[in-house]
Amino acid sequence: MTTNFTNMAKRIDQELKARIIEKLKSEGLSVRQASAEFGLSPNTIYGWLGRSASGDPSALEIAKLRRENNELKQLIGGLTLNMERGKKNHLR
Repeated sequence: MTTNFTNMAKRIDQELKARIIEKLKSEGLSVRQASAEFGLSPNTIYGWLGRSASGDPSALEIAKLRRENNELKQLIGGLTLNMERGKKNHLR
């Protein structure tokens, strides 16, 4: 008995692809999170991102930069609070 793997591949609606890519871009959703949420292989999503890439930064790069930016903002906020607390303790 032979298995025809081409019949096993799922066809993904273009609207769903667009929605997933938009979530990656605008919400900072990671490929791993999107993969789990929509029941798709991460490689499938990476493939879409690669094909949709042009001269502009990819959706993956934008999402990664947004996450990094948020992490840095949190770090700066924590450091600022620590500095302010240190100043108050020094004045006492």
